[in-house]
Amino acid sequence: MGGTAAGRPPHRSTPTCLPMPSLLRTEFHCHTIHSKDSLTTPEALVAAARRKGIERLIVTDHNTIAGALACQALDPQRVIVGEEIMTTRGELLAAFVQEEIPAGLPPQEAITRLRAQGAFISVSHPFDRFRNGHWALPDLLDILPLVDAIETFNARCLWPGFNTQAQRFAQEHGIPGTVGSDAHAAFEVGRASLWLPDFHDAASLKAALREASPAQLTLSMPWVHLTSRYAVWKKGRSS
Repeated sequence: MGGTAAGRPPHRSTPTCLPMPSLLRTEFHCHTIHSKDSLTTPEALVAAARRKGIERLIVTDHNTIAGALACQALDPQRVIVGEEIMTTRGELLAAFVQEEIPAGLPPQEAITRLRAQGAFISVSHPFDRFRNGHWALPDLLDILPLVDAIETFNARCLWPGFNTQAQRFAQEHGIPGTVGSDAHAAFEVGRASLWLPDFHDAASLKAALREASPAQLTLSMPWVHLTSRYAVWKKGRSS
């Protein structure tokens, strides 16, 4: 019975009292009503992040930072201004954006503009062939030395193999991976998130990714894409 002598309490080593770094649950990829395919207000997005324990929320509307700025005004400590940018070859996902990058630029030009403002640069769902913003392999290899990370798990991927492919690619090329819920509705927030040490800019975020651990990696049901289609339809009717 056990491994101790009869009548003797088990030996317990005295724990070493080392300070544990605080980790922040971080959401890298989400949208507001400022994206054409979302109806989520900034208020609803921030409320969902608070409710779900998301301590850093990178808001990444399509080709605009208006929604991210609105969210940051509601919760400056929690919200980081980001943008999902459609280039001529695929989509980029940026954080710590100060000046909006327009759609339709060559990827190298978009990256140059992001670097000039100190942004962190990742690549959205690079292998998801069901998305308009997926990357052809030669184009992805061309920009790989210019970016900080690629998205290795996107909760909205319809086929899990697209995420597996991204994870394998990141490992083979020694580049960090980000994850994201790609939330277009508030209930999706946090489905893909990471625990990270504290960070405050692009350089410290890149360093924090070396110590990242998953907080949650849950694929959304395919029907979530219907919420985006409905948003596009509703906005089209209103215009």
